[in-house]
Amino acid sequence: MTGPVADHLWERFRRSTRARIGLGRVGDSLPTMRLLEFQYAHASARDAVHSALDTEAFAVAVGPRPCIRVRSQAGDRTAYLRRPDLGRRLAPESGAVLPPGPFDAVFVVADGLSAGAVQTHAPALLAALLPLLADWRLAPLIVASQARVALGDDIAIRMQAKMVVVLIGERPGLSVPNSLGAYLTYDPHVGRRDSERNCISNVHGDGLSYAAAADKLHWLMSQARLLQLTGIELKEDAPLALPAGPLP
Repeated sequence: MTGPVADHLWERFRRSTRARIGLGRVGDSLPTMRLLEFQYAHASARDAVHSALDTEAFAVAVGPRPCIRVRSQAGDRTAYLRRPDLGRRLAPESGAVLPPGPFDAVFVVADGLSAGAVQTHAPALLAALLPLLADWRLAPLIVASQARVALGDDIAIRMQAKMVVVLIGERPGLSVPNSLGAYLTYDPHVGRRDSERNCISNVHGDGLSYAAAADKLHWLMSQARLLQLTGIELKEDAPLALPAGPLP
């Protein structure tokens, strides 16, 4: 069914999801507006992947907390996308600037596949989370360029941190190009598997709020410190005090 009546019937479903549903058709193709919306979303996703993190602006946004800027062994964006392994290891010169611990935890802010997500959401998430960790020995904040999740393991080892939290731009989709994820790993070391991490994802304007993400991450970090583990053995049954929804 197509036309104004069908579009009206689909409208209430569209209000509940960002998925492309009930697009309609004109002949054998999509309506022009729907096609343009798809092309815009595709272009936004591509731009997100190739965007760069403004580390100076980020340092200002999280001030006065000290930041240390590092990079992976991927020399540029092309190398980062073609060689994921290089994004998991720290560049030699970056290792020299990391202070030794011991620390209870280190936060690594990584550009990942959406620097815009990090630029937009990571400062607010840290602002909501760090006051909950007042009794933790936290390392200086590490801001990493051309970084994958596993780069946090390499950093944490060098800093003698018991756990690492990597805040990273998630792979953009056609509905959300700027979603932030948080990966928690206890006893980090090179070669950790994804099953040995806990992940909180979809922190963005239409997803998980900063307060809800901070509450859950704080709970997971506290449980990880108590049980000395993360991953599939640490059940993510944290009470979600605040519902998901639009961010303020």
